[in-house]
Amino acid sequence: MTSTTTMQMPNFINRESSLIRFNERVLAMAENRNTPLLERLRYVCIVSSNLDEFFEIRISNLKSKLANDPYTVDADGLTPIEAFDRIEKQVHALVERQYALLNTDILPKLRQHGVYLYKSNDFTEKLHAWAKDIFENEIFPLLTPIGLDPSHPFPRVLNKSLNFIASLTGQDAFNRHASIAIVQAPRALPRLIKVPEEVCGQANGYALLSTLMQVFASEIFPGMEIKDFYQWRVTRNSDLFVEEEVQDLRLALQGELSQRNFGNALRLEVMKGMPEYLVKFLQQEYGLDERDTYHTDGSVNLVRIMPLADVHAGEGLHFPPYQAPIPAPFNKMSTNPADMFAEIAKQDLLLHHPYQSFQPILHFLKAAAFDPNVVAIKQTIYRTGEDSELMNLLVQAAKSGKEVTVVVELMARFDEQTNINWAAKLEEVGAHVVYGVVGHKTHAKMALVLRREGKKLVRYGHLGTGNYHPKTARLYTDFGLLTSHKDITEDMDKIFSLLTGLGARRPLKILLQSPFTLHQQMLTRIDAEIAAAKSGKKAKIMLKMNSLVEREAIEKLYEASQAGVEIDLIVRGVCALRAGVEGLSENIRVISIIGRFLEHSRVFYFYDGGKETVFLSSADWMDRNFFRRVEVAFPVLDATLKKRVINEALTMAFKDNQLAWKGESDGSYTLIRNRRQAFNLHTKLMQLLGSQK
Repeated sequence: MTSTTTMQMPNFINRESSLIRFNERVLAMAENRNTPLLERLRYVCIVSSNLDEFFEIRISNLKSKLANDPYTVDADGLTPIEAFDRIEKQVHALVERQYALLNTDILPKLRQHGVYLYKSNDFTEKLHAWAKDIFENEIFPLLTPIGLDPSHPFPRVLNKSLNFIASLTGQDAFNRHASIAIVQAPRALPRLIKVPEEVCGQANGYALLSTLMQVFASEIFPGMEIKDFYQWRVTRNSDLFVEEEVQDLRLALQGELSQRNFGNALRLEVMKGMPEYLVKFLQQEYGLDERDTYHTDGSVNLVRIMPLADVHAGEGLHFPPYQAPIPAPFNKMSTNPADMFAEIAKQDLLLHHPYQSFQPILHFLKAAAFDPNVVAIKQTIYRTGEDSELMNLLVQAAKSGKEVTVVVELMARFDEQTNINWAAKLEEVGAHVVYGVVGHKTHAKMALVLRREGKKLVRYGHLGTGNYHPKTARLYTDFGLLTSHKDITEDMDKIFSLLTGLGARRPLKILLQSPFTLHQQMLTRIDAEIAAAKSGKKAKIMLKMNSLVEREAIEKLYEASQAGVEIDLIVRGVCALRAGVEGLSENIRVISIIGRFLEHSRVFYFYDGGKETVFLSSADWMDRNFFRRVEVAFPVLDATLKKRVINEALTMAFKDNQLAWKGESDGSYTLIRNRRQAFNLHTKLMQLLGSQK
């Protein structure tokens, strides 16, 4: 890149554009013929799920800027108008690519393996008869078609719900002339329906609800002529806002949740072929235009076909099975809870999920729940799932009379209702349930156990980079540290006290905490590397995270690069930093790893004059994580464990030449490939840690 071009380029990459680039990399996993076929289907569906949230949160934010301040230039050099224009082109291109891949490659190949998603033109006489029986007995009784007229206004349509628009001619029983009708698919109906093998001759035959609705549309409007009948859905603003002055956060949030499904419209998806007059009608209803409209070559919601990715249809269609081992010393522990605490008292213990089992964390909490010497358990909960063994252990601990304190984050996006339900269950059994600090999401991952040993109380703690969610622990890469280190566990107790009570902040000895010390400490440590580089000493920074967008931190990394600090960044998703720009960031390289597992751990490495300081954290480098969340970064003090983290999270990642994408200075990414000496990070870590039992 020439210096002239560099001068014209803003120093920051647009956040939304970078997020779409991430989804392009996810879709590339589906396009990769080396990815097992059903996993390819899964990645196609993941892109749709990601895009739903992208519109619900990021586009809603951008549309707000468009309405309120459309001409102010942001740090990325774009006005909201320019940003939206660029992003909608990216998204339209991504969606076209997604449906083309599904229709011309993945679905035809699935048929070769006996996995059928039947379309209307596939219906045999036998299949048609089965479908008609299903429609008449299980679908039609639940439908409420609405013919639009002065007494039947356009219905209030739920966010992301499946709907149909019909254009009709003729007169009904009341001599009303038909025009347009709306049919909403009831939420109680499954979107993907299994076709019996005796009907279709296939063990894995399926039909979409939308297909059955299309085939039997005439049954919905008897005696009327249907000119057109098409599926559609609308995506709405789903960001929640709760005033800081509320008296009861749970009550206020429940009120907000009831309105989430009816926020402002942001995206209209219509099935390809819908006549323009119907498209215009829907656009006018929602105040949207053609840029907001996506003509899908298939179902308007590909997330609904995700269950197909889990069918059993032969060897080689899924990733090879992997059973995460329970590593030493956990694998040799008896059922005596004291054994767990004795091992943690000896030394810090590190777990790297999903390569190592999440079970030891459950065993830790189980030991705490049933050990008569444990007097108190304190835990933060961000995401945990509806059916959580971990939460049930906390309920049992409270029932047994232990002091159980749970900081439940009610504002965990799209998990709010689940967390509200768990909070109620915990309160019913006498646990102390608090909701953190209004205006600051509690995102830190901590569990603290207080155990009476002789005449003193001893603290045992778990800190992690990921959620207390056994399901995601099998899919997300995260680190967890079990420790009895006095300074660390005392710091944890101070943070819990700050979250549950009132009072001045007490200084922490070892842990870094947002919104108080994490941001400044990261800048200070970068400054130390800058000073080392300027004095001719070795200086190196390695950072791993999901997102890097906070402006001051990026500017500090640019400064470090210009001072000669070697900087390696592993940023899975959004990265607003431009790497490799002469005079700005030529000493910075960025990679993104997309593969079998979701890269989720946050690791911060500083050479630190040879000490090699390493922090693990729950926090990405974003404004929200630094300033509007309660986050924790904890050091890895044990030399052996530190060496493990550096190798497994950082060094090995930069050896990858199968899953890694190199971030270019223009915001694009190039897949790193070496077929002669292939190195797949996820495969290598499964081999390394899967053999350590």
